[in-house]
Amino acid sequence: MKKTVAIAGATGAVGQQMLECLKERNMDVDVKLLASARSKGKVIDGYVVEELTPESFQGVDYVLGACENDVTKMWMPWAMEAGCVVVDNSSAYRLDDNVPLVVPEINADDIAKNNGIIANPNCSTIIALVACDALKKEFGIRRMVVTTMQAVSGAGVKGIADLENQIKDENAPKTAFPYQIAYNLIPQIGDFDELGISKEEWKMQNEGRKIWHDDDLLVNCTCVRVPVLRSHSESILLECDKEVDVEKARDVLSNALGVQLKDDPQNKVYPMPLDTTNQDDVFVGRIRKDLTDPTGKTLSLFCCGDQIRKGAATNAVQILEKLLEQTEQ
Repeated sequence: MKKTVAIAGATGAVGQQMLECLKERNMDVDVKLLASARSKGKVIDGYVVEELTPESFQGVDYVLGACENDVTKMWMPWAMEAGCVVVDNSSAYRLDDNVPLVVPEINADDIAKNNGIIANPNCSTIIALVACDALKKEFGIRRMVVTTMQAVSGAGVKGIADLENQIKDENAPKTAFPYQIAYNLIPQIGDFDELGISKEEWKMQNEGRKIWHDDDLLVNCTCVRVPVLRSHSESILLECDKEVDVEKARDVLSNALGVQLKDDPQNKVYPMPLDTTNQDDVFVGRIRKDLTDPTGKTLSLFCCGDQIRKGAATNAVQILEKLLEQTEQ
């Protein structure tokens, strides 16, 4: 029998992309779109949006969640009571010890450990770890120093609207960010703690440890919002367990799942956010040794990935594919 998949938060940027990914992958499922009361009756790709209520999950097998934390926590008990398995894109359950946090290219085996909820990692975490996983297997990684350059799509449709409106008129109202984002950079994503570290900056260390099953991983991260529509970029320095070889690094990355190697700087070939937009691979390049490290154990790279797709919707749909494969076995 066909399985039924509901998308909760279907009218947002990630929810709409989830629907598109389901169609692209020709997944043989029935689809149900759920959103707030104000979106009830809206039609998206032929599907009529229903209001998200306690009864919405009856007869639903799987849920793709694309809502904010508070909304997710409201409807999650309804989905659990209905017996659904949820792949959730919010941060509400990511660090819950009973909830797998999954990037399918890295730790797909963790999917089978779910108790009804599987968490989708933060977008910048997904992009960084896909870029670095093969290097971790080859050289070991003990420490990462990361600067993220995060697209406005990370703030949803309001973030995209802010950039588009401010390009037309710099005095257009600010709805998603505390400052003008057009022609500007904002070195804050999330609230700061007493150490001056933002919530977004903690995510890469805490989520990276869980996905890689490595409690000793150290990450120093600076997150910056940039005037790019939808692909995140990241400058990453890796302190490895053993001496790194640049050619070997390129070789393992050229064969890594979900990675495209773009590393020929002499011919101006390197990752750029425009090139990664609306596709699912993470582009990696600018691979070089850190010449300030006499041990030879430090490697620098630059990567880009589509925040709405691989950083959110596609990763969730890939998890769903694995769940459906498990039910067929």
